[in-house]
Amino acid sequence: MLQLVLFGAIAAAGASGPAWSGWPELAGLALGGILICCGGVFALRGVLDLRESLTPFPRPLDGAHLVESGAYRLARHPIYGGLILGALGWGLMRASPLALLGALALAVFFDLKSRREEIWLSERYEDYPAYRSRTRRLLPWVY
Repeated sequence: MLQLVLFGAIAAAGASGPAWSGWPELAGLALGGILICCGGVFALRGVLDLRESLTPFPRPLDGAHLVESGAYRLARHPIYGGLILGALGWGLMRASPLALLGALALAVFFDLKSRREEIWLSERYEDYPAYRSRTRRLLPWVY
């Protein structure tokens, strides 16, 4: 529920209009658009890679299997990472410091949520610690 509130707050903050103009706004439009596209592709690929193991809750489903391929080869939580990139892109495109702050709050939220989820994943899958040691948490090559 909290993540839906954060999504709504980020969307509303971005709708309030640009806080800067000129070349910074144009750069924000370009970079923001790229981040939204990349984040969308990354999150969608994560959804498609999980298939029947997908759940809106952090606890893995009974009978689910550990996915280490596709987007999950690059990050352990690509859906969360993609949503963070999309929120950051939205804040840049809309030139909204409040939306950018919301994207930061979303990143903190997903980091905490993923930490709890990883406890359950480690309990469920004996291979998870090895997977965790070689794969970034949310964003490929970054974190």
